[in-house]
Amino acid sequence: MDSVEQRLIDLETRITHHERMAEELSQVVADQGQMIDMLTARVRRLVARLQEAESGWRPSPQDEKPPPHY
Repeated sequence: MDSVEQRLIDLETRITHHERMAEELSQVVADQGQMIDMLTARVRRLVARLQEAESGWRPSPQDEKPPPHY
């Protein structure tokens, strides 16, 4: 093989490697996007539950008394 053919083979090999890497990275990004969406929904549900719990909470009279050392 002459040097031009070898260079062409090397370039094709590199392109194939880069294409495979791009596909793998694309899959990783897609998976992470799904995970972020799931976690975002979960945080929103937790915030809603916390707001619900806080809205029904009223301090008891014992909580409003000054501590005994006053």
